[in-house]
Amino acid sequence: MKIRIKGDSIRIRLTKSEVDKFGSEGHIEETTHFSDGAFSYMLESSEKVHELSASFIDGKISMLVPVAMQQEWVNTDIVGFKNNIDIGDGKTLFLLLEKDFKCIDGEVLEDQSDNYENPLATCQ
Repeated sequence: MKIRIKGDSIRIRLTKSEVDKFGSEGHIEETTHFSDGAFSYMLESSEKVHELSASFIDGKISMLVPVAMQQEWVNTDIVGFKNNIDIGDGKTLFLLLEKDFKCIDGEVLEDQSDNYENPLATCQ
């Protein structure tokens, strides 16, 4: 699972096996350790939410996905979902959840064998 944070924007990408795990377990989490603590982020399916949402509690970003959305995402070719959340003071938090595609620009710095085939890599 990858996370990209920029300003008031959070993007999470999952590989094929991570999407499968999220589909069967309804939860997936990653932790980055530092010498003085840890940063965690997770994706969780929830019956308590009706749209893609997120929270930040005790150093952990939690992105919550409605159960129906989780099932639709896992069982179809839908690439992802997005949402803008009102966080007060006239600000919004943009959320994006996506399946992770293989890079097609030739600059591969990591193992992409578990990524989805990029639809832009083939002729239509």
